[in-house]
Amino acid sequence: MSDYRDSLDNFIKQIQQSSVYTEYITQRDRLRQYPELKQQVDEYRRKNYLLQTESDPDNMFDEIDHFQREYESFRENPVVHDFLAAELALCRMMQTINYEIVKAVSIDFE
Repeated sequence: MSDYRDSLDNFIKQIQQSSVYTEYITQRDRLRQYPELKQQVDEYRRKNYLLQTESDPDNMFDEIDHFQREYESFRENPVVHDFLAAELALCRMMQTINYEIVKAVSIDFE
């Protein structure tokens, strides 16, 4: 049991030392220097999440188009842009890790 835990702890350290994670932390800390901007980013992220999970499929294209136009100038702010890019890179890395683990450890639920 401790064999996998030791490996997991080492893997977590590798993730934390990766350039993707360290860039995310750098950009997160940079954004936190601007509390009002951070609130706006959090609101943007919340709306983006809701758009992706609760949109009417028949109107989704129009809703996404409207959302992108509404936030176009906001996303041009270098602090916002760099944070969102770093966050996306981290999310993609974590999705890849999760996918590869699930693929390697196939469980038959039948």
